Amino acid sequence: MSSDGNADARAADKERRRIKSTEAMRDLMVKYYTEAKAAEGTDKHIAWITSGAPVEPLIAFDVIPVYPENHGAMCGAAHMNVELCEAAEARGFSRDLCSYARGDIGSALTKGGPIGGLPRPTFLIACNNICNTVFKWYEELSRFFGVPLFIYDTPFVRGELPAHIADYSLRQMKEYISFLEKTTNKEYDEQHFVEVAAKSLFASGLWAEVLACNQHRPAPMTCFDAFIMMAPIVTLRGTQEVVDFYQGLLAEMRERVEQGIGILPSERYRVLWDNIPVWYELRNLGRLFLELETCLVADTYTSAWTFEDVDPSDPLGSMSKIYAEVYLNINLERMADKIESLAARFDVDGMIMHSNRSCKPYSLGQYDLAKEFTRRTGKPTLVIEADHTDSRWYNRAEVETRIRDFVENLLGGGVGL
Repeated sequence: MSSDGNADARAADKERRRIKSTEAMRDLMVKYYTEAKAAEGTDKHIAWITSGAPVEPLIAFDVIPVYPENHGAMCGAAHMNVELCEAAEARGFSRDLCSYARGDIGSALTKGGPIGGLPRPTFLIACNNICNTVFKWYEELSRFFGVPLFIYDTPFVRGELPAHIADYSLRQMKEYISFLEKTTNKEYDEQHFVEVAAKSLFASGLWAEVLACNQHRPAPMTCFDAFIMMAPIVTLRGTQEVVDFYQGLLAEMRERVEQGIGILPSERYRVLWDNIPVWYELRNLGRLFLELETCLVADTYTSAWTFEDVDPSDPLGSMSKIYAEVYLNINLERMADKIESLAARFDVDGMIMHSNRSCKPYSLGQYDLAKEFTRRTGKPTLVIEADHTDSRWYNRAEVETRIRDFVENLLGGGVGL
């Protein structure tokens, strides 16, 4: 075959492996941000909300939810977050703070970023099930914008969810509803909330099925794809548009499985990822793992939006329990159970853990988890150091060298700390 023929064959194979739903996801997110920006200055309520907070009540009250963390990921992927962090640092914010917080405070100050900053909020919702940094971060935003802040408190859960925490979480949910009634001047409509919750839970189930498709060999997508495709389930769950999108994505993933279309031309190794992505490095890391014939088939991050154990007869109680037991609000033993289960389900050869300078709750205890993972599974673990959006803390040459060494020695076992 001629060189032109080889090039044509490679291009055709690349097109065959390309995930077609990516365009639909981009269209959905562009529409979402366009509508949110257009609502600024109107009588439409806009709430900035943390990624782990219950969004379903906002949808039920016809409030537009906006996620500074999702925006921070966009800024990181666009290689724009360092300058936004520096704007916040110039105002006295420590470089040791979460780079999502610094970047979004910097964006609020400068209207910087790929979409010219987020629309001004009517009020703020912060839930501490992911970290306690959000309290001070959102208090600062509340002072800056002069808008109300509701703090949704979730006690840390050790072991199984105790009854007193479940009861407390339900009271928090009810206080949240009361806050929304007062702030929006609307009455709580339980039937509408149930409809929104049902769509949210259905979309979450679809997302879980999408991720489960990677149990197949070859995997129809990598975690790098999942990191991008998770945007709708984070920002817009509870809407019909998100249900429609994930139904389409699931149909595509199932078709790829049936036809044996892997995301990589060759899949030698399967690896589990832990922690938030290194957003500014997704493309380079994707190329590296492609070269190493290694597929990231599962992770602890995207699966955080797959909800289980829902009682349809108790929507508020079910939702309050779900948000109390997110991955970052449980103890190390339950985290170890989670990664052990993922390793078995997706038949991985090892695990890579991103020790994330910005996210202390996600990174604290990783070395203990790495050792426990290897003890339970016999699989090796590599810990790399980075920051999810602040590239000043990242050493590409060092990380890539360590990943290459790890993959080359995957069959040897051990902990690559």
